[in-house]
Amino acid sequence: MSLKKIEEEIEEHKSLEDFHIDDKKDIEKEEPVKKITKSKKRFTSFELFFISFVMLVFGATLGCLVSVATSSVIGSTINSSISEFLSVYHQIKDDYYEEVNDSDLMHAAISGMLGSLGDEYTYYMNENTTSSFNTTVDGSYKGLGITIKYENEAVTIIDIFKNSPAEKSGLKVGDILTVVQGVDVTEKNSNDVVELIAGEIGKKVTLTVKRGEELLNFEMKIAQIEIPSVTTEIKEENNKKIGYIKIDNFAANTARQFSSKLKELEGSNIDSLIIDVRYNTGGHLSQVDKILDLFFDKKTVLYQIETKGKAVKYYSDTKDNRTYPVVVLVNESSASASEILTACFKENYKDATILGVKTYGKGTVQKASDLSNGTSYKITTQKWLTPKGNWIHKEGITPDVELEDNLETEEDEQLNEAIKILSEKES
Repeated sequence: MSLKKIEEEIEEHKSLEDFHIDDKKDIEKEEPVKKITKSKKRFTSFELFFISFVMLVFGATLGCLVSVATSSVIGSTINSSISEFLSVYHQIKDDYYEEVNDSDLMHAAISGMLGSLGDEYTYYMNENTTSSFNTTVDGSYKGLGITIKYENEAVTIIDIFKNSPAEKSGLKVGDILTVVQGVDVTEKNSNDVVELIAGEIGKKVTLTVKRGEELLNFEMKIAQIEIPSVTTEIKEENNKKIGYIKIDNFAANTARQFSSKLKELEGSNIDSLIIDVRYNTGGHLSQVDKILDLFFDKKTVLYQIETKGKAVKYYSDTKDNRTYPVVVLVNESSASASEILTACFKENYKDATILGVKTYGKGTVQKASDLSNGTSYKITTQKWLTPKGNWIHKEGITPDVELEDNLETEEDEQLNEAIKILSEKES
């Protein structure tokens, strides 16, 4: 890509939904104090109209002049900066002693601009990172519905998604891929195999797998695969049914999955609920927003967003609310959207217990944008505050019940403690 088009590229980038905030409520503005003074002389209607007209014309003219002057100064500064940038670019292209790749220079330029801001959450992503990031935040991808891993010198299927082409064809966890699309993959790594499978929806893919001592052939078509980010169980203790719902990340389809799973749990007459956001590093703010809507009514401030010093309160959009006891499980990897959910339950829910260890402490919001060459970048655009206006950045949220995860045992002591707390609650 020519660097002369950088300005056009940035203007034409496609914004991702990730971390985008849709305004729900406006801050209520205070009415200005009205001063009442006595007038010694009243103007006629014609005089008032004439004065108003003159003021309107004068204001509009002055506004245009200021706008033109400001635009001229800003435009001149930008044009000067771009000219200097292009001058350096051309000198590198013309005088550098080795051949230089245009694309590499552009990547370095954008990365340098973002890196100069000194913000760890503002950065440039190459094509591979962008693809992985988009898959995570979209919650779906085009594929067969298998997860593969190179282990024991073989590419092995370690997971199969429900209702996927892979499951319907009869593939099983533990199958070893030997041939993909007619290519021997016994000496290839996982990335090589992924590239062979990649394609558009409807593309036919042929596989040969080794299952025990057998070689089996399969044919299937690529489909849109939804990645599950919500899993549930029912825990029974002390004659109580305790719903357990784990959120791995906040992808674009997480709220829908959560709502569906919650209805299933409530259909089983649960007495209480555990929401597990341990190791959940965040995702779409809009998704945690919709999940919180299920628990809090329109009177409730879910969180606040601060932009350049001005904070706006965001309220629930629904009349829904729930009152059964809730435990939120957190750890040092619970970050961003997970902390928004945790803070809202901590400060708003009447019967909530936060259990685990102090959360990560990420109190900023990012906006991600695509570039036409398959790369992208993220920029920190706002701060988020708890419902009561606290900023937890680099501080984290301290649980109500602090309990370290004992890595020396296979027992999930934090989960067991949550079950104990809820099983002892009075009905």
